[in-house]
Amino acid sequence: MTALRIAALRVDETFPALGTRVRLLISAPDAPALAARARAEIAAFEARCSRFRPASELCALNADPRAVVPASADLRTAVRAALRGAELTGGLADPTLLGALERAGYARSLTGVPRTPLRRALAAAPPRRPARPHPAAAWRLVLVDDEDGTIARPPGLRLDLGGSAKGFIADRAAGLLAPYGPCAADCGGDMRVHGAHEVFAEDPFGGEPVAAIALCDGAVATSGVDARLWAAASHHLLDPATGLPAWTGVVTATALAPTAAEAEALAKGALLAGPDAGRALLRHGGVLVLEDGTVLRAGAAPREAVAA
Repeated sequence: MTALRIAALRVDETFPALGTRVRLLISAPDAPALAARARAEIAAFEARCSRFRPASELCALNADPRAVVPASADLRTAVRAALRGAELTGGLADPTLLGALERAGYARSLTGVPRTPLRRALAAAPPRRPARPHPAAAWRLVLVDDEDGTIARPPGLRLDLGGSAKGFIADRAAGLLAPYGPCAADCGGDMRVHGAHEVFAEDPFGGEPVAAIALCDGAVATSGVDARLWAAASHHLLDPATGLPAWTGVVTATALAPTAAEAEALAKGALLAGPDAGRALLRHGGVLVLEDGTVLRAGAAPREAVAA
């Protein structure tokens, strides 16, 4: 997760959406009205693209027996963003693992489910190893056609947009707010900002922030095994090759990128890849926090946080 400092705020609003917490920071004079518009946009997207809403268009797509299914522009764009994330990470950020997520225990929203303490989960976790892409690369079989307004995939192949959707909607909300002045949209740690901001990467073990990042008109995202922990050592970041929760030695990964959708994919990929390969994936800069508390920085942007 990330914390944010922004000057001249008129609205700092946090609310639940997409199974996480969304935070909007707006400096424009008509900030309350803009916040309402952004919230409506996020709510509409969630209604269309959540796998936890049986009436959503995503659930209808996943249940449709046809190989080619008509799809709205919103769903096509969101699916394309998820596929781009898979491409950027060599298949580690794979949106076709819904069945494996359900088998791991993430068949319903975990909102309100008690979280296993991080250190207890680490002690119970299996031996550490880097995750690997699934050799079948089923995500490559998903085709988005804007001309025909369709999504094609083998019948039975189901998509999960839970991770990529957070970055996608952060970009969309910030794009709605940006014409009116400095702003930020943070969707569960996937953040897009307009203007100059200072972002703090938090310590997953509860200490002081591990890094401060100066960010201007860009994005940052944090992915961590600490965000959703249940049972003894289960979490939502799966090794595509095994379908099991990945334990790679990295606890959290924070990635910078031009967009929150790209940052989300790179953060997830970096955590799954493990310390060395993960650091190399942070092409725009970022931070890894390892199980022993070691902080690895990539690029010149992140610096050590200084207490205020």
